[in-house]
Amino acid sequence: MTLNFQQVYDRIKQIGLGAQARQKSLDALRKDARALLEAWADKGAELRAKLERARQADSNLRCALPLDEHLDAFHPAVAIKSPLTLLAADGSQILPDRHAALHYSLVNVGAIAMQPGSGQPPEVFTDSSLLFADELYTETGMVSEEAIEQRRDIAERKKLLELAPDYPAPVLALTDGPVELWGAKNSGEDDYRKNLEIHKSVLSQLQAKGVIVAGYVDKPGADLVIRTLEIARFASDDEYKNIRRIHPLRGVSDRWLFSFLPGGHRSAVFGLQSSSRAHYTGDLALHFFYLNVGELKHPSLVRVEFPKWVAEDTDKLDLLHTALLQQCRVMGARPYPYILHRAHEIAVVKFDEKKQVEQMLDLELRKAGSELDQESNKQSAKNLKGRSRN
Repeated sequence: MTLNFQQVYDRIKQIGLGAQARQKSLDALRKDARALLEAWADKGAELRAKLERARQADSNLRCALPLDEHLDAFHPAVAIKSPLTLLAADGSQILPDRHAALHYSLVNVGAIAMQPGSGQPPEVFTDSSLLFADELYTETGMVSEEAIEQRRDIAERKKLLELAPDYPAPVLALTDGPVELWGAKNSGEDDYRKNLEIHKSVLSQLQAKGVIVAGYVDKPGADLVIRTLEIARFASDDEYKNIRRIHPLRGVSDRWLFSFLPGGHRSAVFGLQSSSRAHYTGDLALHFFYLNVGELKHPSLVRVEFPKWVAEDTDKLDLLHTALLQQCRVMGARPYPYILHRAHEIAVVKFDEKKQVEQMLDLELRKAGSELDQESNKQSAKNLKGRSRN
């Protein structure tokens, strides 16, 4: 036995005993949050002034920026009258493993193009990039997991940029997750800045081609609008000075806050205040809305991110909104854009494919007379037959 079930069970009992009190406290916080949303719904200018003061106190502030709409506004989908091209890209990666005999990394991008209602079958594409030897290192050492993930994200959008001119407009290009490029802490500041410039260049080129760019965040855990409502209550200098420690609505999520949206409706559009706002400027400034891809009685809230050039074009917003709903309905009771689901299926590297890559690489290196490493003793012990421990 590798788990002390008695200790776990005792803790679970304690958790159960406090469940009602926690739910009661959460319900009270949710009530406060909803009241704040209603109270500040039409006070965008005043709220923006508070947020600017908060940003000066904490440059890393991450929250929602109200625009011209009421905070609690919502909009139904609009019928798409013209043909639409849908593109989606997703990626997967194999990370370097120092315990393995072969040190390499693989980034695999799967993409799909669809023209709903055209009678044309979807087209699928795959780009596979193998990194080996010096390619696995940066100035500071072995390339990090975060840096590989940034390469994957950039490769996804580069593939969308490559495909977009081959299809009739309007073109909607989707990726899974935020549009914003994450990173910096573990990937190295210099590497992150280089990747960021590439990322922004790709976005600008997509804009020049008139492409509707969006990122789809399923089951978002962020509290962007909640954080904005917390700051709305600030009244003293001390609150702004201690902004990082003050979270009166902690536990309430945006996903719950916008569960009032009727099925198929989206929220108002918000700007994104974050530390990266200084990098995503002008038409690249990031925006988002929440969308209920479920029903009112069974809401399923997602966050959809897009650049300013999409946010300011009503026709593009309507196309994005309606196309996402149509794609989600294909998946039935568990709504998720079908085209993103297919892109994921294309991108995943299966276990037997991974082994085949390693066998090919091993064989080629042996043919070339290259010095080969061996797996670590730790990994060898894990591989012993009969071992079931992870």
